[in-house]
Amino acid sequence: MQEQSLRPVRAQRPRRISVFDGQDLKKALLAGAAWLEEHREAINALNVFPVPDGDTGSNMSATMRAATREIADSNETSAGVITAKLAHGALMGARGNSGVILSQTFRGIAQSLDQKQTFGASDLADALQEASHLAYRAVIKPVEGTILTVVRESAEAARKSAERGDDLVGLMQEVVIAARLSVARTPDLLPTLKQAGVVDSGGQGFCTILEGIWRYIRGEAVSQAATSTTLASPTASTETSTKKGRVTIEEEFGYEVVFLLQGEKLDVDNIRQSIIDMGGVSTVVAGDEKMLKVHTHTPWPGKILDYGVSLGSLLDINIENLQEQSLTYAAQSEAEHATDATDTQDNIVTCSPDRIPSLTLPVTVAIVAGTGFEKVFQGLGVSALVAGGQTMNPSTEELLAAVNAVAADQVIILPNNGNVILSARQVVNLTGKEVYVVPTQTMPQGIAAMTGFNFEADFATNCQAMTEAANNVQTAEITTAVRAVQMSGVRVREGDFIGLINGNLAVAGQNMEHVIRDTLQRMNIDRYEIVTLYYGEAVTAHEAQETAKRIKAQYSHIEIEVVDGGQPYYAYILSAE
Repeated sequence: MQEQSLRPVRAQRPRRISVFDGQDLKKALLAGAAWLEEHREAINALNVFPVPDGDTGSNMSATMRAATREIADSNETSAGVITAKLAHGALMGARGNSGVILSQTFRGIAQSLDQKQTFGASDLADALQEASHLAYRAVIKPVEGTILTVVRESAEAARKSAERGDDLVGLMQEVVIAARLSVARTPDLLPTLKQAGVVDSGGQGFCTILEGIWRYIRGEAVSQAATSTTLASPTASTETSTKKGRVTIEEEFGYEVVFLLQGEKLDVDNIRQSIIDMGGVSTVVAGDEKMLKVHTHTPWPGKILDYGVSLGSLLDINIENLQEQSLTYAAQSEAEHATDATDTQDNIVTCSPDRIPSLTLPVTVAIVAGTGFEKVFQGLGVSALVAGGQTMNPSTEELLAAVNAVAADQVIILPNNGNVILSARQVVNLTGKEVYVVPTQTMPQGIAAMTGFNFEADFATNCQAMTEAANNVQTAEITTAVRAVQMSGVRVREGDFIGLINGNLAVAGQNMEHVIRDTLQRMNIDRYEIVTLYYGEAVTAHEAQETAKRIKAQYSHIEIEVVDGGQPYYAYILSAE
């Protein structure tokens, strides 16, 4: 008998699937979400800069949870209705740039499948093309070597597959292959990735979702850790758990059985079919006539093992009680999704400026991390604060709630973080109010923008003045490296203190005082007149004052103000103007 390939991608197809309806699509998407959740931390680790903000996996997973929560309870059989619900949930729950781009891919799929009860390979190829188109439109300056490239090349593979006449299984196989290859090529397209020795995290996240969908379509296990069960094939009997929006698919089968079967003249096809006839679900049998690997799910593991013994010797036997694992996961999942379902108002603080504008005058909403920074923005007259920043990017829904909570028809948003700007821009089209986003990438830029805000001026005047004020501020950040890397001519070891200037890695070393000094030199601090030193939650007021004295001793002409920022992760944030 000819040996069967054991390669992870070019696996045999268990069946041909020509058409999906809404319920098939729902289960596939739940599988994609579960597979992403399983790999969330690995995706977080794919961080270009060695700073504590590697949260792409968390942002994409949170976006997927919000999206699938919209469809988990639905019995709708229309693919168009399911994708519309999915796209809406993804948009409202989008976190970070990767989450927003992911939401736009779902929007493209929803537009393409609108009004369709079912869809086939050709329809899915068209939907992925539209997903790629809207993903690129979501970004003002698209960059290749990112998730955008992976979405586009996956869509191109889908089109070629559909033109060949592949079914949905074959098309998704080609899409996953293309996505994996595209992710692997991202360092060749984006030099910063190559310097950091990583692939693009957003692209990897999108690829992971596709892999989960493809595994479901083939009837393979998605993740016990993420779903506490194996997702059944599209034709298997399944029950979708809907309690509090928990996204899992639970089978009636309680055990996963895996073993190696050693024998003579083993018939792969007959053995596979025999196990299926005994009630095995998600059965995979692969190998040759002398050694096979068997994987199945069954309520009667003994029956499967007895059958195996009748054919030869069993090696590496592993039996897992999926129902027991499910109970453990359920408790963890309930806590996690209860947090997800918390009222978004909990992250919003409405303020009372000394001068309250009328409904016809603009107000401001700022995204802020740190109790000290909250007080600074409140003192400058911001109307509402949204908790967020590094590793805690707020969702589009939270930003929308803040905009709707303020008593004004014109609202200016200050994202104060580069990974929040795209989410903030989604709010513009989701409310009847007039909204403008000043693209502040740091909290000092947001503070500068607030100093340019005039309670008596009109909307357009304030938007322009605040944008110009933000651009006049330079920001330096001092933090601790979370991993080793060499990039931009800077060699960083895990645990080093590092200095960033306007988000770019500039200095690394084991002595914080030296790192601060070198960062300021590279910042050309002697050209500025005013420096504000915001110290973080791990720094004492005394330590901050001593740091300010050392800076003053070297740059006597500079006026230095020390402020308790209370920010997490960053020991110091400095602004120069």
